[in-house]
Amino acid sequence: MPFHVVIGAGATALATADLLAAAGEPVRLVSRRGTSTDHDLVEPIALDATDAEPLAELCQGAATVFNCAVPAYNDWPQTVPPLFRAILGAAERGGARYVMLGNLYAYGPVTGPVTEDLPFLATGPKGRVRAQMWQEALAAHEAGCVRATEVRAGQFLGPGAFSSFTFTVTPNVLAGQLVLTPAAIDTRTGYTSIQDAARALVTLARDDDAFGHAWHAPAINATVREVATIVAKQAGAPAPRLETLTERDIALLSLTSPIWAEFEETSHMSHQDFLVDSSRIRERFGLTPTPLEDVLA
Repeated sequence: MPFHVVIGAGATALATADLLAAAGEPVRLVSRRGTSTDHDLVEPIALDATDAEPLAELCQGAATVFNCAVPAYNDWPQTVPPLFRAILGAAERGGARYVMLGNLYAYGPVTGPVTEDLPFLATGPKGRVRAQMWQEALAAHEAGCVRATEVRAGQFLGPGAFSSFTFTVTPNVLAGQLVLTPAAIDTRTGYTSIQDAARALVTLARDDDAFGHAWHAPAINATVREVATIVAKQAGAPAPRLETLTERDIALLSLTSPIWAEFEETSHMSHQDFLVDSSRIRERFGLTPTPLEDVLA
C-alpha cells in the first residue's frame, strides 16, 4: 500500500499525518523524539532528518514526502539548509513527490497584497534562507529530479500552534492580564489555521498540476486586537488590554532569550499591513480559510 512520510513534530506535521491517516493512507511520522498521534496508521519514527542515509531509506517507495520540519527559530540560517537539503535529497532518491511547508518571510517588505507572484526581496537571514530552500527545490523540479511544491502559511493559530500571537498574546488574554506583544495592535496580517495548512498540504500533494508552483495557504487578514477580542469573548475573559513592546523592551528581553531579537526581521509583517492573498488556492482547489471564531474555539 502506498505510504507517506511526514517530517516534523509541530502542530501542522501532526495534523497532516492525521489527515492522511483518516483517509486510510499509512504515514511514517519522522522527528527527533519520535512524536506520534493517536491514529493507528501513523507510525512514529525517531530520527534526526539531517541524517541523510537513514532518511533516504525511510523514504524509499513513499508516495509523498512532506517537509514540515521547524528547527529552533533563531537558528534557521544555520540549521535549515542542511536539514531541508537532506529531506529534498531523500524525496529525490525515493522517487517521492516533495511538499514543503513554508511561510511568507521570503517576500520581504511588501506594498499592497502579498501574492505568490511577488519577487523574493527578503532583507533578513531567515527570509533569505527560506527563499533559497524553495529556489533549490524548484530547480530540482525543473531539472526533472523531483516533483516539488510549497505551501506558504501565515501566522499560525489553532490547537498546538506556536506563533507570535499564541506566544505573547493568548496566555495573558486568558488570564485577564495586560498583553505586551512585539506586534502593532491594529495593523492587519495573514493568519492561517493549523488545520487549513494541513488541508492545503494534502490537497496539493494529490494534484499533478500543483507541482512546480508555490501556493498560499488559506489566510484571514486580521489585527491583533480583532483576534485577541475573539479569544477573550470565547473564554469569558475581560476585554483585552494590549500594548506593543518598544525597541528598548525587546532589547532587554533579548538578554534573557534570543528569540526576542528575531522579531525585528519580520517587523514589516507586524507594524504595517501585510495582506495575504490566498485566492489562488481558493480558485483552483476550493480551499477557503476556516472562520477565526471556529479556529480559536
